[in-house]
Amino acid sequence: MEAGGGLEAEAEEEQVMSEVHLGCPPRFPGLYLSRFPPARRRSEDHVLAVQHGVTSSLRSVGLQVWKAAMLLTDFVLHKSFTSSEFDGVITMEIGAGTGLVGLAQARVARRIFITDRGNHILDNCLANVRLNSSMLKFDEAKVHVRELDWKMSWPPPVGTHDASDPSSIYSWSSSEIEEAEQATLLFAADVIYSDNLTDMFFDAVRQLMSRGAKKVLYLTLEKRYNFSLDELDVVPNGYKHFRSFFAVQDGCGGKDNATSKPGLVGEQVDLARVPQYIREYNRGKDLEMWKLMYWPD
Repeated sequence: MEAGGGLEAEAEEEQVMSEVHLGCPPRFPGLYLSRFPPARRRSEDHVLAVQHGVTSSLRSVGLQVWKAAMLLTDFVLHKSFTSSEFDGVITMEIGAGTGLVGLAQARVARRIFITDRGNHILDNCLANVRLNSSMLKFDEAKVHVRELDWKMSWPPPVGTHDASDPSSIYSWSSSEIEEAEQATLLFAADVIYSDNLTDMFFDAVRQLMSRGAKKVLYLTLEKRYNFSLDELDVVPNGYKHFRSFFAVQDGCGGKDNATSKPGLVGEQVDLARVPQYIREYNRGKDLEMWKLMYWPD
């Protein structure tokens, strides 16, 4: 989940709370470390650990764990337990928040870029990489935590690591950008909650997916409902706008371009085919998963 800005004056900002607490006490201050083994795989090789908050300001929601990230983590675990489809590929998680999805994929990926924006979000991602590398038995060197600001067009600026600037470790090198463009697998969880951010997200995604290797994006979201003055009804916030960015693939492999913007084609994933390995959340009825592909005009 994309987040940004510093932590200044956050105590005075409106606080938001995810329904996913992972054992964290409701009023726990700061970041809490949760550990949980996926059901059916209860061994030390599959224990996930995540450092996260239970409340935050809106600009720091990436410090929390959200249902859509748990669903996408379930999907990645299922693929890794039952097939080799995700093995040995270059992967990127966009708007990673705590990095939970990327950590699950790191077990089998050749290289993974875990991206978000804001030093405090990225610092927490990096801490979670270090927490999980020994438990999940992956090499930290193949996991790159990098800043990706959707307000800026792809590719991101090339930077250099400066010992006097701790945040420079999240800068991209030119070789990393080239490698990221060869990614075939993209993940994004709970990045759809503001029309403005949705615009920026899809601009960045289209730019990335149009370069290098052919890519597929798996995106999960939770529909959140508000009353709309335009529609005079309670509707999922931003959902209609989200659906305008891609055509839906029909059963014959064709696409309907009547209401979509060019380039992306989507197929909804049946959640009944995604076992719930992580028991620490309730899926409910408002989660969705989409498989998005780029079709150049």
